[in-house]
Amino acid sequence: MSDDEPMAAALIAAAVEVMAVHGYHGTSVRDIAAAAGSSTGVLYHHFDSKHGLLVTILDRGMDRLVRATEQALYDAPDDPVQRLRAIVGVHVRVHLEAQRESLLGTSELRSLEPAARALVVSKRDAQQRMFDRVVRDGVARGVFVTPFPDEAARAVTTACTAVATWYRPGGALRGDEIVARYQRIALDTVGHR
Repeated sequence: MSDDEPMAAALIAAAVEVMAVHGYHGTSVRDIAAAAGSSTGVLYHHFDSKHGLLVTILDRGMDRLVRATEQALYDAPDDPVQRLRAIVGVHVRVHLEAQRESLLGTSELRSLEPAARALVVSKRDAQQRMFDRVVRDGVARGVFVTPFPDEAARAVTTACTAVATWYRPGGALRGDEIVARYQRIALDTVGHR
């Protein structure tokens, strides 16, 4: 974040990079400190533990995603199609831009202690509820014809999140092309005609 001290920001960035390669359990505090060009003492000055660092990464990642989605809903017209396009666009872009953080959020949620896991899961659930509401609204208005709105909404968010697992910068598709394709896939999934 912009208000982090430079060393705290460097430690967070280093933790993301090292954990993305070696996983939470395969990464030591020493590994993170070395990748940040620092020492373990400095890491412990900024974070209470490696776990605290992981919580910070996952919690901030969810905050970013939820805020961006809330803003997209606020800015979108009162039309289920446009609202779904808007939140799919944001969800995909965040996962493209913060690919490693997304992968950590998916793979290392299990490494969090129960209270921290509950915090991150509550934010993930808040994100899902926004998709659920948009899809249910589209069904209620007769714009989407899926007989399974909740499952369709989950399928959309899961697919959008999974972009982080296969996307490669410099690949065949640009970010805008990926967003457009996933917006189309989402509308197909909810039965937009």
